[in-house]
Amino acid sequence: MASDHSFDLVSKVDHQEVDNAINQAAKEVRQRFDFKDTQTTVAWAGDNIEIESSTEERAKAALDVLESKLIRRQVSLKSMEAGEPRISGKRTHITCLMKAGITAENAKKVTKLIRDEGPKSVKTQIQGEEVRVTSKSLDDLQAVQKMVKEADFDFAIQFTNYR
Repeated sequence: MASDHSFDLVSKVDHQEVDNAINQAAKEVRQRFDFKDTQTTVAWAGDNIEIESSTEERAKAALDVLESKLIRRQVSLKSMEAGEPRISGKRTHITCLMKAGITAENAKKVTKLIRDEGPKSVKTQIQGEEVRVTSKSLDDLQAVQKMVKEADFDFAIQFTNYR
């Protein structure tokens, strides 16, 4: 008797890796000569990341440094949404929102892709902020994983709970 195999499609952010990237970016900003006397900071502000500097150009440069650190720590930039620079007094702020979870609309996009283009034996089920994919064949599940990776959605996606 063959049993069903499954995996979950999720969109999660490893907060420890993001925290490490923020610390590395903040350290680099403090040490770099081009940030001297700009009082540029990169830090958590609740669940978001706040970049603050004396000029818009330095704030954007600090955002670049943060993005490079996130990439190095293998955190997808699709899970971060940087806002527009806004001026408050003599300071420029950029707020970066960290996105986690697959929205209902995005889950429908993923399940439609799997239904339309995936192997016929594969079944999908939306469970809150994740999508469960099941099949009797491990090869079919691997084909679905490959197809989803190549689809290039506008949100970060990971495969977990592979059984």
